[in-house]
Amino acid sequence: MSLSIGDLVERTGVAEGTLRMWEQRHGFPVPERLPSGHRRYSESDVELVLSVVRERAAGLSLTAAIARAREAVAQPVASIFAGMRRSRPDLQPIKMRKPVLLALSRAIEDESCALAERPLLFGSFQRERFYRESQRRWRDFARTARVAAVFADFPRRRLPARGPAELPVDRAGPLSREWAIVCEARGHAVCLAGVELPTPRPRAEAAREFDVIWSVEPEVVRAAVEVCLGLVRATAPEVLDGLDGATAPPPTEDQLRLATAITARTLGRLGS
Repeated sequence: MSLSIGDLVERTGVAEGTLRMWEQRHGFPVPERLPSGHRRYSESDVELVLSVVRERAAGLSLTAAIARAREAVAQPVASIFAGMRRSRPDLQPIKMRKPVLLALSRAIEDESCALAERPLLFGSFQRERFYRESQRRWRDFARTARVAAVFADFPRRRLPARGPAELPVDRAGPLSREWAIVCEARGHAVCLAGVELPTPRPRAEAAREFDVIWSVEPEVVRAAVEVCLGLVRATAPEVLDGLDGATAPPPTEDQLRLATAITARTLGRLGS
């Protein structure tokens, strides 16, 4: 999605004169130029500017804050959880045991993925066997998705004709510890990521614990989507062929309804 400098001002709260000064003195941010000379920015520019604002608020100089933002761009995020936290550092994880996490995940699947129109859809299952337990559902979800991919310790990548792309993760990487679901569509956006907490000895399945964050804020969901797109691009770029840009941020009232519906479904699952 192409943004004008006025859009960037509105999305970040940074004055137009300040943005022009940053560009002149620091070469940041770097807009595209239309033939008319007007500046155009991307969603990633929004996050970069917001990152500088956060670092400045934390006490860094402008030069150091811009350098840190550029460094973050140079190092792709390989964790959905980290991508969400980077977008919103104030998001506080909630400790959940595996059954509660599964109930919330299923509620998101039922309310969001099954109903969203042509979503970008991603799931992280840690182990292949966990994905196989939900494979039939995810095949149904993927039929109408613009892009659908799942991550787990698959022995190799698979791009089945029916169903999401199956992409392997590094067993030593952060995604091998994460349980996640990300769904973004026009008028629909939700993401969840849980990082399994370490334990000195094996636990029963129901006793496994995760630090979990979930959100229906479009900016947080977009950050999670960007991580997933980067992971897909590194493993199976052909899956993204024909992807025509980002979806529009959903209306706030729809997102409030979505959060309420997911919460109700989760409580219903836990109470059944």
